[in-house]
Amino acid sequence: MKLLPSLRSQKRYIVFEIIAPQQFTLSDVAKEVESALLLFLGQLGVSKAAPLFVKEKYKNNRFIVKVSNRYSDECKAAVILITTIKNVPVVVKSVATSGTLKKASARL
Repeated sequence: MKLLPSLRSQKRYIVFEIIAPQQFTLSDVAKEVESALLLFLGQLGVSKAAPLFVKEKYKNNRFIVKVSNRYSDECKAAVILITTIKNVPVVVKSVATSGTLKKASARL
């Protein structure tokens, strides 16, 4: 039996951009984002927010994180607090928030 659409959790797709002097690999960025979310939200918050790093959409230091609509602001705050990746100082900024992956991908 399928879950009714009204009972499904709503998702938001948040596009982030890394401003840094060099390009980073997908695995380095994904690991840093996951650790930042866990540090800021804690285990209970991460389980409620259900963040997912969309690996297929990473390019040119821009990436997408899929998160529950109730925790989109907390997710933005957690990821923006990233200051270094592989001992390189970086600035992470939120570019856009969308309800569909297609619209979010257009911002990459």
